[in-house]
Order: sequence, then structure tokens, then C-alpha cells
Amino acid sequence: MPKMKTKSGAKKRFSITASGKIKRKHAYKSHILTKKSKKRKRNLTKTTLVNKADVNNIKAMLCM
Repeated sequence: MPKMKTKSGAKKRFSITASGKIKRKHAYKSHILTKKSKKRKRNLTKTTLVNKADVNNIKAMLCM
């Protein structure tokens, strides 16, 4: 059997916390920032956890 390979896009976008949860960054922070409020841009900077519905798919991409 060949080795399992991780999806390189998922490898760049997600990281695992010490407790086993999956961390991600917010989207919509790359361009067209003039119409977004300071509060919205500040909150988009922070990281958050992946939704419970998506965890199994992401773990499969990361070969966990």
C-alpha cells in the first residue's frame, strides 16, 4: 500500500491545537478593505476553530 499523502492546501491553511482541535484563519481579509469597518477587519485578523461539521473532512485531508 502506498503512503497516505496530506493535501498540501489543507496543510498550509489549518493547524492542530494541543487539545486536538483544528485552527483556521478568517477569510475576506486580503483586499477591498476600504469598505470594511475597523472592527470587522480587526476581528478577521484573529484565528478561530473549525466548525464541528467540517472537522472530519479536514482531518481526512490532513491524514489524521
